[in-house]
Amino acid sequence: MAKPDSALLDAARYPFVHEISTRFADMDPNNHLNNVALAAMFEDGRVRFNQGSGFRRGMEGHRAMVASTEIAYLAEGHFPLPITVLCGVEALGRSSWTVVQLLVQQDKVIAFARSVLVCIRDDRPAPLPDAFRGSLEQWLLRA
Repeated sequence: MAKPDSALLDAARYPFVHEISTRFADMDPNNHLNNVALAAMFEDGRVRFNQGSGFRRGMEGHRAMVASTEIAYLAEGHFPLPITVLCGVEALGRSSWTVVQLLVQQDKVIAFARSVLVCIRDDRPAPLPDAFRGSLEQWLLRA
C-alpha cells in the first residue's frame, strides 16, 4: 500500500474516537509496538466503531464480512503510551462500505488502515439495508 493521501491523515475528519491502552506484550525486540499488535488495535477499533454506529440494529437479518484490509505503517509506536483509534466511513456502495482508520499516539499518526466490508444475506452479497445505510451516513469522513 502506498502512503495514503494526506487528507486521510487529518484526525479532525474522523467522527469516531476510541483510546486503547498499549501492553508490554505489544512490543517487539526493537522496543516499539509490533505490526501484529497494531493490526489488532485496528480490529478492536473497528469492532468498537461497529458498536457505536448501531451496526447490529441496522443489519438485522444480515451479517458483514471483511473483504479486504490494507494497513500502512507510517511511524513507530511506543509502550506504555496509549493509542487513539479514529474511524470513519470513506465510501458506501450498493452492498459494501469502506471504513478508514488512523492510529494516533501523542498527536502523531503511526498507521492508517482501509477495510472494505460486504453485507451478506443467505451467504451472498446483498444490498445494504436502508436503515443501515442511513446510520452509516452519519459516520462519513468530515470534509
